[in-house]
Amino acid sequence: MKSLLNEQQIQLTIRRLANQVLENNVDLENTVLIGIQPRGIFLSDRIVKELQTQTSQILYGKLDITFYRDDIRKELHVPNQTSIKFSIEGKKVVLIDDVLYTGRTTRAALDALMDFGRPGKVELMALIDRRYSRELPIQADYIGKSID
Repeated sequence: MKSLLNEQQIQLTIRRLANQVLENNVDLENTVLIGIQPRGIFLSDRIVKELQTQTSQILYGKLDITFYRDDIRKELHVPNQTSIKFSIEGKKVVLIDDVLYTGRTTRAALDALMDFGRPGKVELMALIDRRYSRELPIQADYIGKSID
């Protein structure tokens, strides 16, 4: 199996993605970061940790999309815990996931997110963008690395 990024490249990418969030969101009071369970939280935890070195205004939550998926099978998808302890009503939400592939996980996350209110804007961050594999018209706003 081939590695796409080594540990040093991952750290540089995380720093770059965190800086892009800061550049694009001058008003962090109205911006929230939400990691998609289960694997998106590994990236989102590191992004939030990096952002906290520069600001303390980060609202961060974790979203479980298990029951919003269109391919749910009990033996493959184990429910996780959602932890969103703030309102997303009218806020800019940055959804964070590890890989953007077909777009189905992001669609499920958008459905799940609407149960918590109506955000003013939703952006997507992905560590890896498998850009030529979409089944849905979804694209990331923040991309760590694009692969074909």
